[in-house]
Amino acid sequence: MGKANKQGNNPKRRVKVRVLNVLMILAGADLILLLSPGAGILNSLFFIPDIYTWPALGVGLLLLFAGLRDLYREEGGAP
Repeated sequence: MGKANKQGNNPKRRVKVRVLNVLMILAGADLILLLSPGAGILNSLFFIPDIYTWPALGVGLLLLFAGLRDLYREEGGAP
């Protein structure tokens, strides 16, 4: 049987999640869900002109991709 690594002898690095990126992902996803043209939640309840929905969809996608870009950060440890 293999020998289990001890806690102090673990060569894996810890990974931290950046809070600002998580908030950017949530804001982008909310914009997409609420204001996407033809299928958004607010569009199904109210009439919202396309002049507002298409830019909101674009901003939501940009926030989503920007938040996913550097979401994880490695914490220092054994190389």
